[in-house]
Amino acid sequence: MPFYASGISNLSNETPGSSVHHAGTPVNERGRWYVVGILTLVYIFNFVDRQIISVLQEPMRAELGMSDTQLGLLQGLTFALFYVAMGIPLARWADVGVRRDVVALAVGTWSVMTALCGVAQNFGQLLIARIGVGIGEAGGSPPSHSIISDLFPPGQRALPLAIYSSGITFGVFLAYVFGSWVSDNYGWRSVFIALSIPGVILALIVRLTISEPPRGRYDGDGSDRAPPATFAVVKFLLTNRTFVHVSLAAALHAFVGYGVAAFLLSFYVRSYAIPIDQISIVAVPLGFIIGIGGAIGSFAGGYLSDRMSRRDPRWAMWVPGIATLLAVPFAAAAILSRDMHLSMLLYVLPLSFGYMYLGPTLATAHALVAPRMRALTSAVLFFVINLIGLGLGPTLVGLLSDALNPHYGVEALRYALVGTFLFNIWSAVHYFLASRYLVADLARET
Repeated sequence: MPFYASGISNLSNETPGSSVHHAGTPVNERGRWYVVGILTLVYIFNFVDRQIISVLQEPMRAELGMSDTQLGLLQGLTFALFYVAMGIPLARWADVGVRRDVVALAVGTWSVMTALCGVAQNFGQLLIARIGVGIGEAGGSPPSHSIISDLFPPGQRALPLAIYSSGITFGVFLAYVFGSWVSDNYGWRSVFIALSIPGVILALIVRLTISEPPRGRYDGDGSDRAPPATFAVVKFLLTNRTFVHVSLAAALHAFVGYGVAAFLLSFYVRSYAIPIDQISIVAVPLGFIIGIGGAIGSFAGGYLSDRMSRRDPRWAMWVPGIATLLAVPFAAAAILSRDMHLSMLLYVLPLSFGYMYLGPTLATAHALVAPRMRALTSAVLFFVINLIGLGLGPTLVGLLSDALNPHYGVEALRYALVGTFLFNIWSAVHYFLASRYLVADLARET
């Protein structure tokens, strides 16, 4: 039974304190959190399918004879180029059409392409399948962000968006724990096939149990008007100083996050001499560390941002800025430690700090624009994040590791990762710059 009926009606009778209506059917507190829960589950599988290669790359490298640069390309530049290229047209579809349908089609597409990764026989075939995964995943987050922002008022959006963003940590957790166990026992190809099945089921759940909430319910009169042209939205965003700085901050943050995540498991396998047919020895504890530490960070970032922003809206930028800086020394200590167990224990702290940025970042971006600009705003934000972060992060870490290999051998990846974390300092600078313009830009006419 859908939580929303089909069609939209009676919107003119809504008031900011009333229940959300869709065809006259009220959506209660439980109903909107159900939607957040389902979309978070979709995002979990988005990240399982996106990050699974980082878990499987050592046995894949042994079978297919790939270099670190090729492994970085599979997770980085080539994947990201198609991801960001499709993100804006799919987001435009979400702003003018039915967002639920976009999400359902997206999750179904990337799940089928994930299955094809499991039958690839060489780097070229695997690359084509990964491009398909990227195209599918491009349609997942922008419409989901837009739906969630229409279910909550502006001062309460950081937490639900942070919960949605916790799909990253739970996705990585599932990839590490499930992926490594299946790989050790049934081979790496079986992992891709197994992960495609729940994705197809989720596509049906989204299509059959979620319908459109009315747009802009909490955003005042005229918030449901037709969206401006794509070029007009992009021009508005590029002239908004807060959006420009927050986009660069998040992109540099993602550069570190994606770059490190792509090779973290390989670092532990190589530097601590773990057999490639026993990767679960390190993958399972790492999965729990990432899942717990990342979830704490995601929830803390959203909660602190919502709470502190009531006193001063600039805390929405100060929270991720401070957390991003704090991650650097703890990350360096964790990666440079020669004791594997101490390294993993220390890594909980930079993980927690590292995941505090996304909820406040998304909530701020949505607060800067009108309701029918939100999916496209998310797409533009993710265009920058993924082109710089996802596109360059894993690729450059792989290149740096290969470049350092003649001098450092098996330890090359260790030093490549430490160097990558220094980009967090640059990221924090842009968060603090964004805070300088936030108050004025929130009052700007959209």
